[in-house]
Amino acid sequence: MKRVFNFGAGPAMLPTSVMEKARDEFLDYRGLGAGLIEISHRSKEFDAVIDRTDALFRELSGLPDNYRILYVHGGAQMQFSAIPMNLIGLNPAHKAAYVETGNFASIARKEAQRYGNITVAASSESSNFDRIPAFDPASLDADTSYVHITGNNTIFGTRWNQFPDTGKIPLVADMTSELLSRKLDYNQFGAIFAGLQKNLGPAGLAVVLIREDLLGHALPYTPALLDYAVYNKSHSLQNTNNTFAIYMMCLVLEWLKEQGGVDVIEARNEHKAKLIYDAIDSSDFYIGSAQKADRSIMNVTFNLAKPELSDTFLSEANKQGLYALKGHRLVGGIRASIYNAMPVEGCEALVAFMKDFEQRNG
Repeated sequence: MKRVFNFGAGPAMLPTSVMEKARDEFLDYRGLGAGLIEISHRSKEFDAVIDRTDALFRELSGLPDNYRILYVHGGAQMQFSAIPMNLIGLNPAHKAAYVETGNFASIARKEAQRYGNITVAASSESSNFDRIPAFDPASLDADTSYVHITGNNTIFGTRWNQFPDTGKIPLVADMTSELLSRKLDYNQFGAIFAGLQKNLGPAGLAVVLIREDLLGHALPYTPALLDYAVYNKSHSLQNTNNTFAIYMMCLVLEWLKEQGGVDVIEARNEHKAKLIYDAIDSSDFYIGSAQKADRSIMNVTFNLAKPELSDTFLSEANKQGLYALKGHRLVGGIRASIYNAMPVEGCEALVAFMKDFEQRNG
């Protein structure tokens, strides 16, 4: 069996040991004689899995006790609807403010417009989202229900290094591509949501972390399976949830604990990103896409000074086991997504290839 270094943006690579454990337990989950994927979501075996996932997440994140953990259908984009449905009613004015820092932030804002008065509080669209825009929370109307940001921008390779202080107005963050990749003060946020497919598990499910006082404010027409209070009351089991995704998330969290936790993984992620950024910055052959002050440590985006060589770069990289480096169509060029599961060796191999390619083509 040949395993490549998978730089795909998502669904992304999972730790090899996690894949192996899931393989070994797939047909016979811990002596049960059946796989977890085929047993009841109301069984004692699955109860133990979801309880274990909750406990591991709280342990690794330091999530305060007054925040609830929900496992929600539809991935992160479903939350683009669920967030306004659940939170825009916090204030009778039904206002919310969105900071646009990339494609998914824009999609989230457009979806929220179905449910209330949505304003763009700040945007970096004019520079093709190559930075985090200046944003002054003091400019917000006092009757704003919440402020929405996207913590890390997968397509454009930027991230918030400092989160805005929105005071009494809840801050909501889409952290699909960075949850548990760095330390956070969760008290800064009213709610956080993340699709599992970057750092937490397989695609199709989202985890929502919400302060308990923000539950119970859903708009009257909110479907039950978009109402966070329903998920909280039923331990995310109002109907048959994606039990296998939750199980895989549990295995990923166990792996993260074995690595030493979020502190250790954050330092490793910063080291991995620095290897690639140093290779970009020390060369005129490669050009970074994001402003240095706002660079992501999850998604490194860059172009070649000779863009006509991009296809050759990608083809040769793929032959060397450096998989899925093609940049998003909105940016082009190269994108190396280096989530938690990407080993340092993968980034070292990419840098070695970059230097060799430049020597042969520069």
